[in-house]
Amino acid sequence: MTSRPICAPIAAIILAAGKGTRMKSETHKVLHPIAGRPMLLHLLESVAALAPARTVIVVGSMREQLEGALVGRGIDFAVQEPQLGTAHAVLQAKAALADFDGDILLLSGDVPFVKPETMQTMIAALDGSDNPAAVVMGFRPVNAAAYGRIIAGADGRIEKMVEYKDASPEERATDLCNSNLFAVRSADLWSLLERIGNDNVQAEYYLPDLVTVATADGRSCKVVEGDAHEASGPNSRAEFAQAEAEWQSVRRLQVMADGATLIAPETVWFAFDTRIGRDVTIEQNVVFGPGVTIADGAIIHAFCHIEGATIAGGTSVGPFARLRPGTVLGEKSRIGNFVETKNAVLGKGAKANHLTYLGDAEIGAAVNIGAGTITCNYDGFFKSKTVIGEGAFVGSNSALVAPVTIGAGAIVGAGSVITRDVEAEALVLVRSEQKSKSGWAKRFREAMTAKKAGK
Repeated sequence: MTSRPICAPIAAIILAAGKGTRMKSETHKVLHPIAGRPMLLHLLESVAALAPARTVIVVGSMREQLEGALVGRGIDFAVQEPQLGTAHAVLQAKAALADFDGDILLLSGDVPFVKPETMQTMIAALDGSDNPAAVVMGFRPVNAAAYGRIIAGADGRIEKMVEYKDASPEERATDLCNSNLFAVRSADLWSLLERIGNDNVQAEYYLPDLVTVATADGRSCKVVEGDAHEASGPNSRAEFAQAEAEWQSVRRLQVMADGATLIAPETVWFAFDTRIGRDVTIEQNVVFGPGVTIADGAIIHAFCHIEGATIAGGTSVGPFARLRPGTVLGEKSRIGNFVETKNAVLGKGAKANHLTYLGDAEIGAAVNIGAGTITCNYDGFFKSKTVIGEGAFVGSNSALVAPVTIGAGAIVGAGSVITRDVEAEALVLVRSEQKSKSGWAKRFREAMTAKKAGK
């Protein structure tokens, strides 16, 4: 029997060797996104909150994708080949952790929503006075279905872990289920794993048998309960859609609890890193991609798509606006209907109310951009910048051909094509002379009507 050292370091072993055949995808299952981020990265963020000394990912099928996606993260890899079950997979990390002495979390790359608090509770239970050999996370789903069951006492001590197919009717009536996520000391883990057999239909080495081996040694094991959402792990496209829906539901409730208003919550979709301030109002059918921050008091009207944007307080966006990466909206600025921005910075009180494209632009405070205006930022080879000074007015249906600067307070007449810089406080008009030919329209219609009639 071993005891955990005071403040023992923590390591994590994450299993990601499976093929994920039900996904029918050329992308590794754990790299499929939920809320705009690969599933595995959700889990790694939670693990990082515990400041682990080591993290080892067990790879197998499509290992190159995982190794490429995690370059620079300080992660070690172990290879499981062939794949002979979950206990066998964990055992492949032994060499990578040969010099590690501490507590080890055994996690699954396709179970991404385990909370740091739950992991910490598992570690704390492992450090308990009863000195358990292992701690497993249990959960109580709405429908226990065919999950393996955990039979435990009121103190959390595990009396038995049993697969559903092997469970008695009384055991199946228990709704405490096995997540297959564990915490074990390094001093215990490898010897327990090495004694797990494969006398089963699949001839595989199963991780839950770790508890059986420990119990046979006279050691106790404990269960720590997490919620059902933490234990969810999608394996198919349909299950990924369900996982996305569950994540969004939790996030919406959190956003509203933090002081924002969602007019129709079920129609708003957040990314993993969306940051929403207080007294923000978000109307129906709004989609946030990664990298969005919205300050207090902003309003996002219906049918907007926002990604990679920073939106200041008191700002109004939409409806039907698209903000692309690099957009920065100053305080009380306004982006209206059918306006698209990309890499554009709008100063305080600046506004583009209708049917406008602003790309690679720096727009000063209190600027007014008329309907139908575009910044022509791409010449087919290079991107160039448009700069508009404070208080300038750009008339409707204007084209600003970058690189170009419009000075503070200048006025650009409607319908202008601006190809050269405009000085401050100037009026610029770029139009052909208006000409009128009396009676021409009437004669044209008469001639065309006669032609159409075959005369």
